[in-house]
Amino acid sequence: MRIKRAAVVTTAVLMSASLLAACGGGGSSSGGSADGIYSIYIGEPENPLVPGNTTESEGSQVLEALFTPLVTFNDEDNSVEYNGVAESVESEDNTTWTVKLKDGWTFHDGTPVTAESYTKAWSYNALSTNAFGASYFFENIEGYADLQGSETAEPVATELSGLNVVDETTFTVKLTGPFAIFPLTLGYTAFDPLPEAFYADPDAYGARPIGNGPFKADSDFVPGQGFTVTKYDDYAGDNPAQSAGVNFKVYTELNTGYNDVQGGGLDVMLDLPEDAWATARDQFGDRYGERARPDITSLGFPTYDPRFQDPNVRKAFSMAIDRQAIATAIFTDTRTPAGSFASPVVDGYREDACGANCELNPDEANRLLDEAGFDRSQPVDLWFNAGAGHDSWMTAVGNQLRDNLGVNYALRGDLQFAQYLPLQDAKGMTGPFRSGWIMDYPSIYNFLSPLYSAAATPPAGSNYVFFNDPAFDAALAEGNNAADIDAATADYQKAEDILIDQMPATPLFYGLNQAVWSDRVSDVKIDNRGNIVLEDVVVS
Repeated sequence: MRIKRAAVVTTAVLMSASLLAACGGGGSSSGGSADGIYSIYIGEPENPLVPGNTTESEGSQVLEALFTPLVTFNDEDNSVEYNGVAESVESEDNTTWTVKLKDGWTFHDGTPVTAESYTKAWSYNALSTNAFGASYFFENIEGYADLQGSETAEPVATELSGLNVVDETTFTVKLTGPFAIFPLTLGYTAFDPLPEAFYADPDAYGARPIGNGPFKADSDFVPGQGFTVTKYDDYAGDNPAQSAGVNFKVYTELNTGYNDVQGGGLDVMLDLPEDAWATARDQFGDRYGERARPDITSLGFPTYDPRFQDPNVRKAFSMAIDRQAIATAIFTDTRTPAGSFASPVVDGYREDACGANCELNPDEANRLLDEAGFDRSQPVDLWFNAGAGHDSWMTAVGNQLRDNLGVNYALRGDLQFAQYLPLQDAKGMTGPFRSGWIMDYPSIYNFLSPLYSAAATPPAGSNYVFFNDPAFDAALAEGNNAADIDAATADYQKAEDILIDQMPATPLFYGLNQAVWSDRVSDVKIDNRGNIVLEDVVVS
């Protein structure tokens, strides 16, 4: 989630996606932080703050402060840059990769960052008995299958056989086949290193992570409140913190946070409540910034529910939604209708790839629904997480389904984000549900495999629709085995075509990051991962 840092955000629109996008909302209304420390809004993270088990946006923003990845992404073209821990990531065949680390990197407890800091962490993340949400990111490393148990058998190994430590600063990664975009993936949080202190007490570590980033945690993260991190003086990176620290303040309502930043009780807020979308620019002036968000908002279908197992039902619901009308009336054109399963900012995106399946067509929608024998007499539950500004647009979706299909609906928006995701894991969605995804690394593959592959079925990943299509997985595998990125991308696009035919979810909108800040801070920037560049913020 780290990149070469962007230019200062101004009122001009900047060009632009863990983890699933989320917003929070009710924290303290106390004043802004003092002594060179600034405060920032976050929602409640889903899990303890461990890189391999943090796959959503709230926890990821915190980990941005505490960790520096192996590689970063160029802010203009998303190409790999070696501004992180890695000196180089090289391969002659795209199958066996050599990762060379820079000297001098340390964890916040003073211990060195070594090759084993990565190989041991990656094996721990991949081991199924640890039930980490980012496990599937390691599926193409040799030996991954041996780390996956079942209901009747334990894993036969605990370490990825494809990882080999050469020396203190060098390790090799042997994949199951060519994977041309492998260096891109190493910019994602799941590939961050872990110190030995983690293994001594994982629970304590999750409350007070020890990373290698520009800020360090001096106290435990308190659920419902947050914590403060301070500048790490021995940081080895090129971009040290420009402030004394960051106070992460947990909120459960966007409106509460927005009121606080207006009143001086909060310094930085990324993502605004509905009432502020059209007015924040004028209200905050040069303390407002925006940038295209590298994300997608979709309506996921619970394919495990008999009502939504027929692709024609899913297509009908998609064709009953007027995306542009909602984007204009509800989002005041701060969202763009989506015509693909991928974000426009990533390599492989095709404008309007979804075609007719993502266009308003009530007549065809009703024909498909009739053909599927869908029972319109039973209301449909529409799920979304509470306090994050989804009420109005989900209501608009429900109204369109009612008006265009004759299907009544019930809103289910009473769960906070940290409770909403586990219910998805447990197949608890009783109807279509709001789903969001922010780019982990800049490839169309990142918008396909983590959300729809069999390997990403919870708890190993974020396939909350529980889609399972061997042809889709085979197309992804073909892309992974391609000789170069262009050939891989063509295969990934074939996989997207299968999604378009099956519609396990319906793409709805591409987002816009809107940030506001107090007069105590400056140099507030949004990176091409959709996060605030925490280390660049300056406190007056």
